[in-house]
Amino acid sequence: MGRRQNFYDTMGHKQPENVVIDFGGCPLSTMEGRSQEYLLDFLGYSREGEEPRLLFGRTRRIDERILQFFDVDTRSVGQILTPRESLYRKISDTEYVDEWGIRRIFTGAYWEAVDAPLKNADIKELEQYPFPNPDSLDEEELKQIEREAKLLYETTDYVICGEHPVYGIFELGCWLCGFDNFLYRMAAEPEFVELLFEKVLAYQKRVIEQYYGRIGKYIHYTSSGDDFATQNGPFVSPAMFREQIAPYLRERIACTKKFTDAYYLHHSCGSVYLLVEDLIQCGVEILNPIQPLARDMEPGRLKREFGDRIVFHGGIDTQNLLPFQEKEQIRETVEQVLDIMLADGGYIFAAAHNIQEDVAPEKLAVMLETARKAGKR
Repeated sequence: MGRRQNFYDTMGHKQPENVVIDFGGCPLSTMEGRSQEYLLDFLGYSREGEEPRLLFGRTRRIDERILQFFDVDTRSVGQILTPRESLYRKISDTEYVDEWGIRRIFTGAYWEAVDAPLKNADIKELEQYPFPNPDSLDEEELKQIEREAKLLYETTDYVICGEHPVYGIFELGCWLCGFDNFLYRMAAEPEFVELLFEKVLAYQKRVIEQYYGRIGKYIHYTSSGDDFATQNGPFVSPAMFREQIAPYLRERIACTKKFTDAYYLHHSCGSVYLLVEDLIQCGVEILNPIQPLARDMEPGRLKREFGDRIVFHGGIDTQNLLPFQEKEQIRETVEQVLDIMLADGGYIFAAAHNIQEDVAPEKLAVMLETARKAGKR
């Protein structure tokens, strides 16, 4: 049996011959900062010609030598797309304004948003705000993504992820207005939020049509990211989520499914336990990241309550286990998580989020090697 059959068995809630290992297969399972440099050094590989870290908001691909060394099952194509007609502009090597007009500064590992252009905007100003033009996507960029996807699909047995080409509506609202301002508006100015979400959804749908219309037949799953929760619970009540956010996520997923049969992965950090049922109803088929130290997000609880209706992705703690615990504890935890989550399929192995610089490469190696060994039927 091959990698793709293992993936289809996993998605069908059947026990796969080998667990599907996702490392760098989607933008929520990759590496940040200098973590890849450390791992290349640990494995004895040269860093000559390595992809630069300053990628202006785009996910950095993990070195192919690393993926082959650890026998990783997944590969990714695509990225967030930047239309030619937008507010995007480069300020310096460590600062830029993205396509939405949000200024971002590189802080060593991430591009942090440092202003909120719609924080004090009213409805009229929102109506006049220069949103990016989805009909001005770079045709050559789309062609290149299509070529990469087609090549991987036809010449390898890897499980291919088409990375999401657009941001989520909730996170865009928080970035454009500031978290405190936007959460206030959701409660007190819902008409502003509705107009913003409608504009973002219209943009999403037009980009989706062009992007998945090209690569949809070459991918096995796709991703979206929108953080709905803190460490202890959702940003908004489940009722508010159902009323103000869920309809737009549902329509985005339905639109995506018009152009691809790929399974749909959604990422949200934090304690989304109270929202899992709603995410399933929206059409989410794979839930990332299973952040095990967040409230009510223990793998056993999630598997018992939802494991027959959704596939889980992640679950290996990046907050305490990987950076601070010994290798033997990492090995034992990986085995325990696999024992719980892999029963009857429905689980893709990955860390709970991207690997940071504080994770020693030898610990990362233990995680991946244990998963491959313990994840066999």
